[in-house]
Amino acid sequence: MHVDIPRFEEKYLSQIPALEQLINLGFEYLTPEQALLARQGKVDNVLLEGILRKQLKEINRIPYKGKEYRFSEENLQLAVQKLKNMEYDGPRKTNEAIYERLTLGLVLGQTIEGNAKSFALRYIDWRDWKKNSFHVTPELMVACPRSLKTASFDIVLFVNGIPLAVIECAPPSVPVDQGVSRLVRSQRGTHIPRLFHYAQLLLGINRDSARFGTTGTPVRFWSIWREPDDPTTQNTLLESIRRIAAPRTKDLLFSGDFASSRKFFDANASAKHEITGQTKAIHALCRPKRLLDLIYKFMVFDNGVKKIARYQQYFAVKRTLSHIRVPDATGRRRGGIVWHTQGSGKSLTMVMLARSLAEEPDISDPRIVLITDRKDLDKQIKDTFAACDMAPQRSRTGRDLLELVSRKKAGLITTLVHKFDKALNIRKYQDHSIDIFMLIDESHRTQFGAFAARMRQMFPNACYLGFTGTPLMKKEKNNFEKFGGLIDHYTIDQAIRDKAIVPLLYEARHVEMRADEKAMDAWFRRHTRGFTETEKIILKKKYACAEWLDKTERVLYLRALDISRHFRNIPWGGGYKGQLVAPDRSTALAYHRHLGEIGLVSSEVIISAPGRHETRGKRRFASMMDSPGKGNEPKDHVMEFWREMMKRHGSEAEYNNRIIEHFKYGDDPKILIVVDKLQTGFDAPRNAVLYLTRALRGHALLQTIARVNRIHEDEGGSKEFGLIVDYVGILGELDKALSRYSALDDFDEEDLIGALAPIQEELKKLPQRHASLGGLFMKAHHDEEIRETLLRDEAIRNTFHQRLTEFSKTLELALSNDRFMAETSAAERKMYKDDLRRFRELKKTVDPRHAAGPVSNHRDIDHCNRAPRIEEMPDTHIQADEVTQINPPALISPFEILNENPFCQVKVSRPIYGSNQTAASKADAIAEVAQKLLTEHEEWDPAFHGKFSKIIQQVIDDYKARKLSDVEYLDRMTGIYIRVEKRGDRDVPLVLRDSKNAAAFYRMLRPYFTTTHREKTDLDSMLQTHDVLFFDATTTTHAAKAIDDILHRHWKVRFWDDPDAIKQAMNDIDDYLYDEVNAIRGIELSPDQMDEIIDKIMRIARRQTPSPGG
Repeated sequence: MHVDIPRFEEKYLSQIPALEQLINLGFEYLTPEQALLARQGKVDNVLLEGILRKQLKEINRIPYKGKEYRFSEENLQLAVQKLKNMEYDGPRKTNEAIYERLTLGLVLGQTIEGNAKSFALRYIDWRDWKKNSFHVTPELMVACPRSLKTASFDIVLFVNGIPLAVIECAPPSVPVDQGVSRLVRSQRGTHIPRLFHYAQLLLGINRDSARFGTTGTPVRFWSIWREPDDPTTQNTLLESIRRIAAPRTKDLLFSGDFASSRKFFDANASAKHEITGQTKAIHALCRPKRLLDLIYKFMVFDNGVKKIARYQQYFAVKRTLSHIRVPDATGRRRGGIVWHTQGSGKSLTMVMLARSLAEEPDISDPRIVLITDRKDLDKQIKDTFAACDMAPQRSRTGRDLLELVSRKKAGLITTLVHKFDKALNIRKYQDHSIDIFMLIDESHRTQFGAFAARMRQMFPNACYLGFTGTPLMKKEKNNFEKFGGLIDHYTIDQAIRDKAIVPLLYEARHVEMRADEKAMDAWFRRHTRGFTETEKIILKKKYACAEWLDKTERVLYLRALDISRHFRNIPWGGGYKGQLVAPDRSTALAYHRHLGEIGLVSSEVIISAPGRHETRGKRRFASMMDSPGKGNEPKDHVMEFWREMMKRHGSEAEYNNRIIEHFKYGDDPKILIVVDKLQTGFDAPRNAVLYLTRALRGHALLQTIARVNRIHEDEGGSKEFGLIVDYVGILGELDKALSRYSALDDFDEEDLIGALAPIQEELKKLPQRHASLGGLFMKAHHDEEIRETLLRDEAIRNTFHQRLTEFSKTLELALSNDRFMAETSAAERKMYKDDLRRFRELKKTVDPRHAAGPVSNHRDIDHCNRAPRIEEMPDTHIQADEVTQINPPALISPFEILNENPFCQVKVSRPIYGSNQTAASKADAIAEVAQKLLTEHEEWDPAFHGKFSKIIQQVIDDYKARKLSDVEYLDRMTGIYIRVEKRGDRDVPLVLRDSKNAAAFYRMLRPYFTTTHREKTDLDSMLQTHDVLFFDATTTTHAAKAIDDILHRHWKVRFWDDPDAIKQAMNDIDDYLYDEVNAIRGIELSPDQMDEIIDKIMRIARRQTPSPGG
C-alpha cells in the first residue's frame, strides 16, 4: 500500500528524513524527553552532562613513567563545570572562548605517585573521531537568558554531550533562506539562547537545497556545499539515506510528536529516500569525521569574526595535502599552484593550509614561509594570519630573513621575494630540509623570475606552493606544470554561481571633445618658431595622443562632475564606497581637487612618494606628465601634497593606514583615488564602484576590476553587484583579458614533452649572444661617445637592437633557471647584468637622436623650457561639453562580453549568406533571419521579441544614417543574431536562464519594477535636475521565480481546461504581488497594473505550454 505524501509538511519532507539520515551516519537518537533528562531537566542547560562526563573519562589518559592513569572524579567534574560555566563576554567572544576551550583543551593539576603535576585534558578527540560519542535530538527546547521565553530548534547534534551543530528544516515550498534567517535572528538581541555559545556549524535545509554557516555569519555569507564526484562518497551517501530497520530506534524516532507520522513511513518503508540537496548537504557536512574535521581545522576567527571554510577552500587544502604526500623523483615534496579567483577567500585558504600542515602527522617539524612581491601584500598576509591567531614573524630586510631562517626557530615567516637575493648577498646559506613549505601569494608574478631562483637556491628541497587569484594565462600553464602542476582551481564562473563574489556590471562613459583646429594651428605655429619640421611632427604626435588629451583640465573637471553625480545617484544606500583609478599622481590630485570643489562626494588620494618610480613602467612623458599647473616646475604640486601628508600623518605607512581605515570603516571618504596602489589584494567589501580613467590590460586589469567583486551586507541590505565605469575604453582589453585566460582550456600535457631540453639549449647561447652584442663595439672599448657615433649608422643600429633583444631575453630566462643559478658564479652573473644595464642605457641615449631621422641628429628638442607653454594648447583649444553614456550597465560574463558591441568580433554559428556578398548585404541577410526567428518567438515571449526587434531596427537605422560603417553594421547584426538564435539575453539573471517561463516572466515584469527618481543637487546653477531610472533586479528575479513556482504548484493534467485551478493560481499570484512585492519589497503597483501583470503571465504560460501532458 502506498500513502501519498502530505504536501508541504516540514516533518515529513525534511525533518524526519534528516533524522533518519543522521542516525544512519552514526548519531544515536535521543527523544526530546531523553535529551532534557540528560540536561539535568533544565532548559537553560544545553550540555548533556552525564554523557560529557562519561566521555571525558573514556578519551583522556595521563601517561606517566610508562603507565597510563585516569583523571580523578573531581577533575572530571571540574572540567564539566568549567565548560558549563564559561564567563559570558558577549555572543562572539564567548563563542570564541568556548571554541578555544574545545580545541585546545584544559590543563588540570593532579597528584600521581606522590608527584603533583599539570596534565592536559581533551573535551573531544580530534585525531581519532571514532573515540567520541555522537547524539542527535529534535525539537530541543532552550531557555532565553534574562527572559521567560524559550526557543525550539528542529535538530541539534551533540559530540560528547556538547551541542556543536544546529539544523533548521523547512518544506520545499518554503525557501531555505527562511530557516537561515531564523538561525541568524536567534543570535541577535539580549536574549540569545546559550545553545549558540557552543554551536559551531549551522545548517538550513528544505529537502531541495541547503545553506550553511557558523555563529555570527550574516545571511548573505551563508554558503552552499558542492561535493566532488567520487564513487566512494556516492556509496556512503546512498547508504546514509536507507530506511531505518532497527525496531528500537524506530520506536524512539516515531514517538511523541512524531508518533502520528509512523503510518506514513511504515507504508513507504520499501521506498528509497531520494538524493536531494538536503541529503547531499547532511552527508557532506554532518557525517562525524567530516564534522570534526571542519570544526577543528577549517574554522577561523578573522579579527573576531568567525568564519567556516567554503567548499573550495576545504578541498583546495585537502588536495594540496594529498599532492605533497607523494614525493617526486628526487624524494622532495611536490609543489604546485592553487588558482582561486579573486575575492573567493584565497588568503584564508592559506591560513587553513598552514594550520593543516602543522597538524599533519607525517611532517615532524614544518616550517612555513609566506612570500609576496609587494610590501602592502606582505603586510596584508601577515595581518590576516595574525588576525586568525597565527602570528608570523615578518622579515623586513635581507639580514632579518637570514637570521630567521638560519636559527630554525621561526615556524611561520612572512617576507618579500627580493629579500632572498639580499640575504644571499650577505651570506651563502642553504637549508636542505624537505619540511619547509614556501606559500607564494600571487604566484604568477613571483614564482618564475630571477628572485624566485634565488629563493630556490636558499631552500633547494622545499615544497613550493603558489596561490594566485588571477586566471592562468594559457602560455603560463606549462611553466606551472614544471613547478608541480595545477593542484586546484576555482573559476570566476564558479564563484559567481556560488555567490562567493558578486557579478560585475560594465558601463562605458565618454567625454565629448571638439577642437578649434584653426586656432590650434595658428597657436602652434606661433609657439614653435625656430623648430625644424621633424621636431614639429614629434611635438604634434606627443600632444595629440589620447593619453594627453584625457588630462586636459576641462576633461578632468567634466569627469569629476560626472563621477560626483553618478555616485550620488546610484540608489544603493549610504554605506558603499567607490574607487577611482587615475593615470598618474598629478592627475589623481587634479581629480581630488575637482571633486572637492564640486562638493557632492568626499574623496582622498593614496599615492606613492614623489620621485619613486611608478610601478607600471616608464612613462611616455617623464618630465611633463606630472605638471597640470601653468608655469609650475614639474611635480611641484605633487611634492607640496606629499609634504602636507607627511606633516599630517607622520609617515608614509601611517598616511596609507589612516586613509584605508577611514575608507573601509568610516563614513568618509566616499571615493578613494589611486594610481598604482591598492589595485591588487585590496580587500574592502564596501567598495562597490570602480571608475577607470586609466587604460589597463591583462593581469592588471583583471586584478583591478576585482576590487569591487566582494560580497557585503549591512543594515541597509546586501551588495548585489560591483559596477565598472569606464571612461577610457577598456572594453576591448577586458574582452582580451577574459578570453585569453582560462582555467584548464587548451592545456595539453604533451606540450611538456621535451619542454626542459629546449630551455637548456637556449641557455647555452648566452655566452655567444653576449659576445656577439659586445663585438659590435670592439674598437670602441669603453668609450661611450665612440659607441654612439657608431650607432648613427642605421644598419649597425638595427643589428644592435636585434642582438640586445636576444641577449636580454636569454639572460632573463637564465636568471630564472635553478640550474644556471647553481652552476654560474656570482661574478659572472654580475658581469652579464652590468653589461645588459650599460647597453640598455646606450639604447636609451641613442634612440631619441635617431627616432625622427637624420635631420634631428644634431640637437634635442628643448622640452623643459617650452613644456609649460606647449601644455596650454590642448587646455585652451580643446573643448569638452558633456559626458555621454555609451551603454547602460551590462553583466560582465567571464568569457563573453557585450556581443552587441561593434568593437567585439563575433562569429555566426551557421552560414546564412553567400561568401561573395558585401558586408552590408550579409548584415541585411542576418537581420532578415533574426526577425523571422523573433516572429516565431513572439507569442510565447513578447518582451524578448519586443526588445530585440527594437535593437535590430535601431542598428538598421544607424546604418542608413551612416552612423555605422559596413563592417560595423555586419559585426553588430552578427552579435544580435547569435543572441536571438540562442535566445540569450544577458539581462536575464543566471538563476532564471534554465526556465523558459521564469525568463519570460522576468522580461515582462521589468517595466513594472523600474522606478523613476527625480534628483536635485545643491548646485542648481551648475547641475541640472534629471530623472534617474532605478531597476530593482533582485525583486524582479525573486518575483519571476516565485510566480513560476506558483504555477508549478497548481499544475496538473489538463490545467487549462479547469477554470477553478486557473482562478486559484491567479489568486495566489495576486496575493504574492500584493503581500510580497507591494508590502514588503516596496514596489508600488496599482490594482490595474496587478491585473495587467496577471493577464500577461497567464497568456505567456498558456503559449509556452499550450498542451499539457499527463
